Amino acid sequence: MRRTSFAQWPCSVARTMDLLGDWWTPLVLRDAFYGIRRFDEFQQGLGIARNTLADRLRRLVDEGLLEKQPYQTDPVRYDYVLTEKGRDFWGVLVAMARWGDRWLAGEGGPPVTLHHDRCDHDAHAEVVCSHCGERLTAEDTTMRMGPGYPPKLARHPEALKRFGDGLTGESI
Repeated sequence: MRRTSFAQWPCSVARTMDLLGDWWTPLVLRDAFYGIRRFDEFQQGLGIARNTLADRLRRLVDEGLLEKQPYQTDPVRYDYVLTEKGRDFWGVLVAMARWGDRWLAGEGGPPVTLHHDRCDHDAHAEVVCSHCGERLTAEDTTMRMGPGYPPKLARHPEALKRFGDGLTGESI
């Protein structure tokens, strides 16, 4: 049975989940941010089956989040290095960690803390308005159809229910 593809849905959350596919993919990316670059290091650190890891790495390379760089020629072996697109996933991971720290950490506190090297303080992720810098919350944010929302769906009853009058803005 094939899973439903969300790749063409008019929703960036759905498209991102389609790219991720499962729980291993964000963990592979997390480890790449920890500096893991080699297949065996990913496999050992995650305890993931080799065939599953090979599939996830292939997908991340195909999607442009990682690139393969040869470090050995006989046999050929590769480092898996974050691309600009992959490095841009950092905000997604730290937002997930922030939520997990708040709702899933035990009495001992968060298992990992972020240290902002520039100001030399421990920190946590916040979602802020790109215009004014204030914190964004669900209560003070409205989602609108963005410029990439398919016109043929804009007047569909479900879209009208979700977005009201369909005013365009930036989509998430």
